[in-house]
Amino acid sequence: MELRQLRYFAKVAECGSMGRAATELGMVTSALSQQISRLEGELSTRLMIRSSTGVSLTDAGLAFLRQAQLSLRHADNAIEAAKSSRLNGHVSVGMAPTTASVLAVPFMQAMRERYPDVRVRLVESLSGFLTTMLNARQLDLAIVFQTETARRWSIQPLIDERLFLIAREDLPGMPAPGPVRLRDVRHLPLLLPGASHGLRALLNHTFTRLRIEPTVSAEIDGLEVLMELVRAGHGATLQPGAAAVRRGQSLGLRLVRERALARTNLLASLSDDELSPAALAVRVLLAQTAADLVRQGTWPGAKLHPG
Repeated sequence: MELRQLRYFAKVAECGSMGRAATELGMVTSALSQQISRLEGELSTRLMIRSSTGVSLTDAGLAFLRQAQLSLRHADNAIEAAKSSRLNGHVSVGMAPTTASVLAVPFMQAMRERYPDVRVRLVESLSGFLTTMLNARQLDLAIVFQTETARRWSIQPLIDERLFLIAREDLPGMPAPGPVRLRDVRHLPLLLPGASHGLRALLNHTFTRLRIEPTVSAEIDGLEVLMELVRAGHGATLQPGAAAVRRGQSLGLRLVRERALARTNLLASLSDDELSPAALAVRVLLAQTAADLVRQGTWPGAKLHPG
């Protein structure tokens, strides 16, 4: 049983509705319902009765709610006690360039407000390099897209991102506003990362599966240069929406329909017993900041990972 399951249960009991509770928690209703069912399974007891008008607690649910609320108060008190003692130390955090485009500044602002005595070393690099640095203990935690998980890693799926066609609106052949298919953009001059990039591997796999021959105009491994070339009208690119966040509204974004072209942002870290108290706190804050950006709608094409 996890503390978050108690919070989910208490919120559903408070709202009297799975849908309203899911909205307040920033979750999908089906995922919340699954968590409650899992809790009931662990207890081998029915806690709630679901109906078309909402949910009501069984006698077992009422008894469990009182103890759950007590446990949550104790947990909240423990959290406040931990926050009241100022953390310090050094924590190294890695982000891929697209993730850093949308997350780095809000995260560092949150760190300054919450943990001003913790010094953060922020590393921006490709996901594969971040994975290597984690394995070499050169990073405490990082947001990566795929992992060959080391035995003692902790992995938390955070966000699922869809890809966009990004280009100037006046680029010849730019499709009309609205979702597009890869077949609709194969004639456009594409500026893409090189073959060693995980995103390029995903694109190549999808192009091959759909038997599409893209028009690759150039390969650029630096996101800043790639996006400047897109802004200058040299071509279009296929990237997560985060790639265009720091670059104003002069670029057109078209959601790519193919759902296979999505990737999950994974929060990877060393195991809990290897992380300092500061690193443990930073990991929680990083996840909270990312989730807040999605809920606020400032991370284009991103949804919270279910579960």
